[in-house]
This record gives sequence, C-alpha cells and structure tokens, in this order.
Amino acid sequence: MRHSESTFLDIRGLRYHIRHWKGDPSRRLFLLHGWMDVSASFQFLVDALASDWDVYAPDWRGYGLSQWSGADSYWFPDYIGDLDVLLERIQPERPVNLVGHSLGGNVGGLYTGIRPGRIARFVNLEGFGMPVTRAEQAPKRYERWLEELRVAPGWRSYGSYDELADRLQGNNRRLTRERAAFLARHWGREAEGGGGVVLRSDPAHKLVNATLSRLDEASACWSRATAPVLWVEAAESETRMRMKLSPEELAERRAAFAQLAFHTVADAGHMLHHDQPEQVARLIEDFLASA
Repeated sequence: MRHSESTFLDIRGLRYHIRHWKGDPSRRLFLLHGWMDVSASFQFLVDALASDWDVYAPDWRGYGLSQWSGADSYWFPDYIGDLDVLLERIQPERPVNLVGHSLGGNVGGLYTGIRPGRIARFVNLEGFGMPVTRAEQAPKRYERWLEELRVAPGWRSYGSYDELADRLQGNNRRLTRERAAFLARHWGREAEGGGGVVLRSDPAHKLVNATLSRLDEASACWSRATAPVLWVEAAESETRMRMKLSPEELAERRAAFAQLAFHTVADAGHMLHHDQPEQVARLIEDFLASA
C-alpha cells in the first residue's frame, strides 16, 4: 500500500486537508472524492497505478480531516471555488490532470468548462450531473429546506470500526473485508464522550440543497470544455439507476463535451474505484498516455 502524507492548507477561510501520495512531479493527478466520501477512498486506485504518479486528493470542506464550514448548509458553488484555489496553490504554472468521482466528477465537469485553460485532461467517474428539475418545484424545495433546518442533523453511532465495516460491506457486496476495514478507519471517528464510532463528515451535508439544479446551466459549462474527457460508468451503477436516466439522456449529457471518450467498467457498482481499481487505473493511465 502506497504511503500518503497529509498537508493542510488555508482554502477560502477553512483548514483543508489534502492527501498526497508523492511521486514524479511531471506525472501529477488530482483526485476529487464523492458525497459522504473521503480522500483516502482513492487508496486502492492509487495502489493500482502502474507509473509513479504524484497524486493529490483533497477532503472537501466538511469531509474527512477538512474543517467543517460552521454553516447549517453546504452550497455546490463552494466546491468549485475551493477547487480553483487548491489548484492555484499546488500547480499554478500548467494545466492539471483531474479525476473526479460522483460529486467530484460533477464538480470537475463544471470546472473543466468554467476554467478550460486550467485542465489538461479530465476523467469523470460516475459523475452524471444532477436530475432535471422544473421551476415549479422551487416552492416545495425551499419549504423542505426550511423544515430540515429546524432539526439539527446527526449520525447514527456504530459500536466499533468493525461494525462500520460491516455496514460498508452490506452496502457493497464487492467490497473485501480488508478494504472495508481500511475505509472504516478513514470514514469514521470515535464519537466524543465515548459513544462509539460516527462518520467524520459534517451531518449538515444531509440537508437538501435549497436551490434547484439546472441542466441547461450545467450543459452550458460542459460545452465550453476544451480538454479531452474520459467518461467512465459502472455497468451496475446504482446511482444511474436511481436517477432513472435513459440511455438517450446520458448520451445527450456526454455529447455536451466536445472531445469525449466513453467506457463502461464491468462487474462494478457506483464505487467502481473500490470494486475494480485495477481496471479504472488502467483506463486513466491509457487515457493520459494518449495525450
């Protein structure tokens, strides 16, 4: 298992944790994790990389070892703002190779169009964009958000890290016990007062986003991307099925990017970097080598 070091940077007023697997600086990757995940989740993928990549992976605000915002809600544009500062701090002199999973894929996809000159290549792992919404949904969405603000969110407590690992394996039948135990130690922390183990993430992430997602706005950002894009889906993606996106809708979203290659990973669910890290690593390296 490749060793990683922790770096902490002040990013837009928050103490941000960045995990760094040191390697050849001329071969550098930035990895962006998904919702309710942490940077250490990429350990298996990093271990599977054949070349000596220099890899940086932040914990998003309110996740892992990064500071919680202190607000009662998290706003999607803040991830884009945080990413912009992070890349400027670590690699200001040249475009970056960016890989994002799920939430990280959605953030990375938008950023690739918003700052096209900053991205050399972008790999989108299961970042499908958000569901289509309609303006008439706004009143109920705001009402739901107001109601959720009335009750402080929290996490259930697990008796031990082993119990949390049990839950992770229950959610993903492909996850080995060794990997589940590793993830449990990074996803969880001991609760204050000795109340078992709880997730490290700020429970405020559970609140519904008050504002509606706009597919037309996302598409406008995607269409400005000039970097080549690799779009990777899992053959048995629970997220794709839950979003009920038709093949035609997915094809339309992919078509918004000017230069896009598409690949499906067999025998994998949404957490494809846990299920098939060797396949995903090979796809990434082959894509970057084709530059």
